[in-house]
Amino acid sequence: MSDNQKNARNKKVLYGIIALLGVVIIVLGIYVYNLSNRSTTTIVTAPTKSASSEKASSSTKKYVEGKDYKITYSNANLIDKATIQKGLKASYLTDINDLMNTDKQTGSNMAKIEVYYNKDKNLLVERLFKNGYKGNQDSARVVYDISQGKIPDNGADTDSHYLDLPLVYTWEKLSK
Repeated sequence: MSDNQKNARNKKVLYGIIALLGVVIIVLGIYVYNLSNRSTTTIVTAPTKSASSEKASSSTKKYVEGKDYKITYSNANLIDKATIQKGLKASYLTDINDLMNTDKQTGSNMAKIEVYYNKDKNLLVERLFKNGYKGNQDSARVVYDISQGKIPDNGADTDSHYLDLPLVYTWEKLSK
């Protein structure tokens, strides 16, 4: 092997090592960049006691059962709580913040929810009372078919599903 060939081979090896080091540096740079972004996010989202964070936390109020709202299960021997909750969840009636929200654009604006159980047809009938309701006049009714695990879209008369049936769940807003 001549000196020129050795020099060319040494240059190729040197260039290969430099290229490999370049790739390693780039990979490490990306890794360090990602680590620095994660720690920044953690610092930004960590709770602090500044005036701005106190203001933000007051806008996302945590409602307290017994003070702001009341939940009552009755006739518990007829149907279990999990089945009632499944029906309420299908109707989007389990988010307390949404139920308490009186904004007509973004909230449910609920004053009361009553759930009746039709054992013969295996249905839950949810009567919804928006804030400002009069007497026993509900704002809407939702029928949940327990057997199918969904709200049927059959246009059924909801009066026949809950009249003279046992009340199994009540949610009431207590705070004004």
